[in-house]
Amino acid sequence: QVQLVESGGGLVQAGGSLRLSCVTSGRTFSSNVMGWFRQAPGKEREFVAAINWSGGTYYVDSVKGRFTISRDNAKNTITLQMNSLKPEDTAVYYCVGDPRWSFIVTSPSYWGQGTQVTVSS
Repeated sequence: QVQLVESGGGLVQAGGSLRLSCVTSGRTFSSNVMGWFRQAPGKEREFVAAINWSGGTYYVDSVKGRFTISRDNAKNTITLQMNSLKPEDTAVYYCVGDPRWSFIVTSPSYWGQGTQVTVSS
């Protein structure tokens, strides 16, 4: 089993930055594809970003150029640096993981409890 614990959410003004972190435990971290989903009020959860074991990344179009995902395999940690935040980025952000790259965008196996990000206009 894999446990994921997020931190770093909060309230920020539009144009500002936040950095989310996710610490993992359990199943070997380096073998998992890791990523982030988010869920805005009244909307379905959506994929945000993913990173594989060697550092290859993938982003949803709406965050390209503004968000950066990274991982530290020695510390079992991934981060999401969010810059130029917009009110539409307001959501609960979830750290996710899965052994299979093909599943990370659609239905990852492991989920954290979520952290709230609120961007005011």
